[in-house]
Parts: sequence; C-alpha cells; structure tokens
Amino acid sequence: MYIPTYNAEHDTHVLHELINRKPFGTWATLSDGVIVVNHIPFVLHAHRGELGTLVGHIARANPVWKSFSSEFQSAIVFVGDNSYITPSWYPGKHEHGKAVPTWNYTAVHAYGVPTVIEDKEWLLQHVAEITDIHESGQKLPWKVDDAPAEFIDRLLGAIVGIEVPIQRLEGKLKLGQNRPEPDKLGTVAGLMSRGDPQSLGLADLLNNHIVKSKTT
Repeated sequence: MYIPTYNAEHDTHVLHELINRKPFGTWATLSDGVIVVNHIPFVLHAHRGELGTLVGHIARANPVWKSFSSEFQSAIVFVGDNSYITPSWYPGKHEHGKAVPTWNYTAVHAYGVPTVIEDKEWLLQHVAEITDIHESGQKLPWKVDDAPAEFIDRLLGAIVGIEVPIQRLEGKLKLGQNRPEPDKLGTVAGLMSRGDPQSLGLADLLNNHIVKSKTT
C-alpha cells in the first residue's frame, strides 16, 4: 500500500482499534498460483502474538481452505471510514482556487500465513465469541445455545476455522493531514455537517490529529 509519511499510522493500538471498528475483512491469498479473494468477518485477538492474531471462518464448501499456500503471506484488508471531500470546504479554494476534490479514508493491511482449524470445540467457541461481539448491541442478544444443539453441531460441520497470526501490520489514515490548518478545520466542519457515521468518524480522527499536532 502506498503510504506517504504524513498518512502513516504506526501505533499498533490505533490499528487494532480500527480493525475492531470495521472487522469485515477482505482476505487475499495465493491459491494454486492464483490470487483468490474472500470477504469474511474477523475477530482480533490482540494479545496473541506480537501484533495480534485474526480469527475467522469460511464455508467448508469454499475450496480456498484446501488450496491456499502455506508458504506465502496472505493479506487481509480492513477499510474503515471513508468519504468524498469537496474542495469547497477549503478556505484556500475561495482565496486562490488551487484545490481539487479527493477521497479521504482509513485502511489497515494485515499480513500473515493462515492456518486451517477443523476442531469442533474450537469452532463452537469461535462462533460463540463472534456472535457475542456482534449481538452485544441488540435489545435481545441471540446466543448460540438459543438454537438446538444438534442444529448447531450440523452447521459447525459446514465451516472451517481460519487463524492468521499477524506478521506485518500497515495503517493508512488519509485525512488531509498535509493541508493547511484552515483547510483541515474546514474539512472537519464539512464532514460534521453531513452527519452520517462515516463522515463523523473521519471528522473525529482529523480533529484528534489537529489537537495532537498542537501538543507535540
């Protein structure tokens, strides 16, 4: 991933938070000499390994688990908040006109060699964990044991687990950090005026950058 110095994020804690906020990953791996891409939700075990471990599952019918390379790293891409940025938000545009539109975004790339897990006890623990995470905000959270045990057991046979110990972690926060402060403030105001979750997320990150730059 191309990352200018001012867009690079090296803080592992920040990158983990970005993954936890947007855990639906794009998993690209080499399978029989061809790049294969799948889209699956992951759970991050932050304290397993130096950079954490990503845990997920795929359908047993998906042939990738039988054919991916165990010698080459996979890449898992997590795309966070992103939004179109209009130059009309920049005070500089109204002064000299030297501004163009862009797209601001956050992204994390995790790299590691995946392993397959077929143990049913592991799979049961995994699906219970990922369910509890995403059901936590529901008024009536669903639990795995709400369903009949034999039904769950049959479904567990239809999936396989994937673990990826993270060997390399890259983060890019393209927020307009390289622009003059008035343009940054204009961007924050513009994003906040939109009011949608992605715009508000970017505004919060850029505002944090502005505050941090004043204290360092």
